[in-house]
Amino acid sequence: MENYSQETLCVQAGYEAKNGEPRILPIVQSTTYKYDDADEVGKLFDLEAEGHMYSRISNPTVGALENKITVLEGGIGALATSSGQSANLIAILTICSANEHVLALSNLYGGTFTLFTSTLKKMGIEATFVDHKASSSEIQSHIKDNTKLIFAETIGNPGVDVLDIETIANIAHENSIPLVVDNTFATPYLCRPFDFGADIVTHSTTKYLDGHATSVGGIIVDSGKFDWEKSGKFPHLTSQDPTYHGLSYTEKFKEAAYIVKARVAFLRDMGNTMSPFNAFLTNIGAETLALRMERHSENAFKIAKFLENHPNVSWINYPLLESSESYELAKKYLKKGASGIISFGIKGGAKEGKKFINSLELASLVVHVGDIRTHVLHPASMTHRQLSEDQQIKAGIKPDMIRLSVGIENVDDIIRDLDKALRS
Repeated sequence: MENYSQETLCVQAGYEAKNGEPRILPIVQSTTYKYDDADEVGKLFDLEAEGHMYSRISNPTVGALENKITVLEGGIGALATSSGQSANLIAILTICSANEHVLALSNLYGGTFTLFTSTLKKMGIEATFVDHKASSSEIQSHIKDNTKLIFAETIGNPGVDVLDIETIANIAHENSIPLVVDNTFATPYLCRPFDFGADIVTHSTTKYLDGHATSVGGIIVDSGKFDWEKSGKFPHLTSQDPTYHGLSYTEKFKEAAYIVKARVAFLRDMGNTMSPFNAFLTNIGAETLALRMERHSENAFKIAKFLENHPNVSWINYPLLESSESYELAKKYLKKGASGIISFGIKGGAKEGKKFINSLELASLVVHVGDIRTHVLHPASMTHRQLSEDQQIKAGIKPDMIRLSVGIENVDDIIRDLDKALRS
């Protein structure tokens, strides 16, 4: 399927019905699987054979979704998880242990920020945040001997700054470490980070991949391109694992070492598994990903231009506006569109911003982003509330920031709703 266009892959990739089987991906709602030979099950536990033994580790419905996103991203394998937070957690734990270090760009989703500063910190993994607009030399200065990866977002949440993937990937590789990119807002339809040097991609599938606000989930995709052995910094993958009788992941699974370990070590032990039903719904959503992302991007660009000229809007950021600091990067990395997220401020500050939110009729106030409906949110008092004021500023969260997630409704209806609320 790799030779087809992204539009076709969204519809067709991941599941192939054999003769007489259901044409539509079925829900395999089973915890376990029957075998006829005891030795065959033993080979599954020793990672000597492929197959499903227990749905905490793998499941046919979940596997079909993993296959689809692998193909869309251009990777070698994927692992679906119970949430985007779980995807980022496993992505990091697969290559980081206590007393090791992660470098992250500062303009991250609030939940990812607290994952680094709270939970991973308790596990002994240190995180340093650097401004996403920092120079290469500034970023390099924060890399330590025990730094194991650089983490960033393709389009920052909620500041919608665009990552210079190629530059950051070059810095990572010069230091023999991988670049991990959260590609949630761009999706593989608008941008494939692997094409620009990223090594691992994560998604909150809860957002655009599902697209309908029905299913919480996450996914990790492995490019298969990072040389873990040559780097010399990842004994977690190259040395023997006593839980599998001394198996070395790089020796046994070659370029798939990372994604195999993520599954058979961390999903096995932590159990943050995507349910078959959520995988089924997410797969249905992903089938229309190309169409939806075109409409989200088209609507958002029109609305961004409307807001840019509105007398009650004090500032706005959308990557494809020429006034955006990300404009040149957007032209390079987001040739099909810049997704459906806009950040802007309203004259009068946070107080007037909340009045604006409360005055909307079509757009809804929800703690969500990236589905077919138009939503709005005040990040400083909601998604990034746990951050201090200084941390919010460093993450690009202004006190008056409004995050607008543009849906696929008629764009004129959305604009009328925004205009009425702004004038109120």
